[in-house]
This record gives sequence, structure tokens and C-alpha cells, in this order.
Amino acid sequence: MADLRSNFIGIKSPNPFWLASAPPTDKEVNVRRAFQAGWGGVVWKTLGSEGPPVVNVNGPRYGVVYGADRRVLGINNIELITDRPLEVNLREIKSVKRDYPDRALIISLMVPCDEDSWKAILKQVEDTGADGVELNFGCPHGMAERGMGSAVGQVPEYIEMVTRWVKQHSRMPCIVKLTPNITDVRKPAEAAMRGGADAVSLINTVNSITSVDLDLFSPQPTIDGKGSHGGYCGPAVKPIALNMVAEIARNPATYGLPISGIGGITTWRDAAEFMALGSGTVQVCTAAMTYGFKIVQEMISGLREYLDDKDIAMTDLIGRAVPNVTDWQYLNLNYTTKAVIDQDACIKCGRCYAACEDTSHQAIAMGPGRVFSVKEEECVACNLCLDVCPVENCITMRELAVGEIDARTGRPVRPYANWTTHPNNPMAQAAE
Repeated sequence: MADLRSNFIGIKSPNPFWLASAPPTDKEVNVRRAFQAGWGGVVWKTLGSEGPPVVNVNGPRYGVVYGADRRVLGINNIELITDRPLEVNLREIKSVKRDYPDRALIISLMVPCDEDSWKAILKQVEDTGADGVELNFGCPHGMAERGMGSAVGQVPEYIEMVTRWVKQHSRMPCIVKLTPNITDVRKPAEAAMRGGADAVSLINTVNSITSVDLDLFSPQPTIDGKGSHGGYCGPAVKPIALNMVAEIARNPATYGLPISGIGGITTWRDAAEFMALGSGTVQVCTAAMTYGFKIVQEMISGLREYLDDKDIAMTDLIGRAVPNVTDWQYLNLNYTTKAVIDQDACIKCGRCYAACEDTSHQAIAMGPGRVFSVKEEECVACNLCLDVCPVENCITMRELAVGEIDARTGRPVRPYANWTTHPNNPMAQAAE
């Protein structure tokens, strides 16, 4: 069986599946339950320094986006960092780490942007025996208005400065959690690296309003007739997270910087995709909130079976897809495919025809008896028909061989260019 043991920046855990800093990791009873279910690590919900108390709303804290089958696609969260006393959290962290020495226990931190505040809380966290700290530079609501969270994460100079303080005043490994609410995620990652961060984690939640109550005319969740923007997470943000992870993994300036991937991870396949794009560990929140802690057992068994089937080690999976991520200008424009419809599998629903006829290239014909076929002379291989088809593998894309005539252009397919060694390809430079 595949070995899922993880050693991420010196932090060891029996598997790479960690719970992200969020409501599920706010107290000892939850974290113990998570470890009993099989989670390899936990990032404790963000702690703040002693000072004015954190007060959360006493009304609804979550807004939800549902799929057609009422499956949760995304959750908008307006909850702040922990509102439990610091000394209670620290005592519970120490107790949990004592009883689960083999699990990763990371403490998320957010304090005012001054050196003394960071120095003070780091000493307290070290005394618990925790394995490391994660700097919450991403929370987009509530704390950002106080000059913390994403207010820090959107300013590379602040990221570098605070990270230096943490590395100066602590022996613990330091993970910097990045906000997606920024134009270019590479800049804060580079700043974290300059500051001495051992790793980055991303993405934090996306600034959002998920819906509006059309009777109250207020964003949801609604608190006494008013609503606020919050942090969006769940399966809907996964594509955003994958792109940002890949951008950091393939950026020559951050090449080799360890990454803990976060954002909509629900299945072992999601986790494997994040790992293939460079994530050494993955963090989960919404899936646990939706299905409970035992979902990790399916993730563990699924990833293990996948690695066994591929006959590769987990360490070989990490970053394996990064060399195949490139900028558009390096894509092979000689590569040519055409859609093919399997008539035996076709259920004659006509979705492919409607989509192509109305919104694409009129490349699907409908014959007698609702038999659909591809007009290769019109097909540009956009694969929209494949995407809307409700039957898996009914429509596939056939690669044209070199020399074969493309019915659309009337020209033979040319040999494929190898962009991986292109002198302008930044990944080729980084590999050197």
C-alpha cells in the first residue's frame, strides 16, 4: 500500500490531509474528534492577542450557494477569528498535542501589525508544543477592517516585515497563508519567501456576497436587516485555488517554496490535483462542515488506491503537473482534434446540438431520428459539446495524426512543437 506519511517543512503527519483553520478547529473537542477520524493534521482556528475581545454575530454566520441537487457548492462565512479566551485555547492545544504527538498541530495567528504583539504570542504558542504557526494574512472580513488579515496580505511589504518578525522571535516552522483577493498572488508569495517563510498556504477565502434576500433586500446571511461581505469557500473556489497554487509553483522566483493547498478539496481526486500542482499537504474545511470528519477516510483510501494503481510514490506526485502548466503563448497551435459522438452511447437528448448551434460553430448536424453527427469541416475542437453532454465518454476528442488533412482548413496537420524546451518558457529556465 502507498505510504501517505508526510514530512512538510519538518512537520510530520501520518497523511497529508489537514483540517484548515476554520470553525471545525475552534476547540479541543472538535480537534480530538478529527484526529480520531483519521486527519493527519489540524490548523487550529486563528488566535488573536490579548486585548479588546473578539465578538462574533449571534445570528446567521453562513450564506450558501447550492447546486441543482442542493449540494453545497460554496459557503460564505462572516465569522471572525476565535472568540474564546487565548489562555483557554493555549491550554487545550497543549493537551491535544500531548495526547496526539504523531499528528501535525499548526496554530493560526492574527495579531496587530507590531513586533511586540507577534513576539508575545509566539512565546505563548511555543510553550504549547505545537508544531508550527500559520500567519493568517487572508481573512477578508471583520479583521481586515482592523488592519489585519487581508489588509496585511494585500501588501507585500507588510508580509515580508511580519514574517521576518516571526522567524526572528520563534523557532517554529512558519507558514504564510495568502489571500486570493489580489491581482497577482506571486507577489505576496515572493514577499513571504524574502521574509524567511518556510512555506505558504493558499487560498484563504474569496471576498464575496453569495445572495440577496429579495424580500428583505439584504445580503445573506442577514443580521437584523443588514448583510456584509464575507469569505467564500468550498468546491466553487477550487479552480481559483488550483490556478494560484500553480502560479506560485511555476514561478522561478518562488520555485521550490513548499505549498499547503487549500480551496474546495472534497475528494481524494481534488487532493491529488492540488498535489500534482505542487502542494505538499492539503487543507480541508467546507467538505468537513458538509459531510463530517469521517470524510477523510475516503480521501485516504482513494489517494492510496490511486498511487498504487499508478505505481508512484506520493512524493513523486507532488509537483508532477507543474512542468505542463504554461502561458498561452507557449501552447502548441499545431495540435488538432475533432469531436466524435459514440452513437451507441448517445441518448439523443440534443444538448450538444443546441449548444453548438446556438453558441458555438454550428458543427453538429441533426439527422432523421435525432441522430447527431459532427461536421468536421466546421469543428474547431472547442469541446463544448463534450462538456454539456450528460453521458460520460459519449463524446470524445480524436487527435488528428501528423499529415492528416484537417477538414476545416484543408491543410495537413504539422508536426508538434516542443514548448517545454522553448528558450522563453520560464519553467524551462527554472528547471535549469
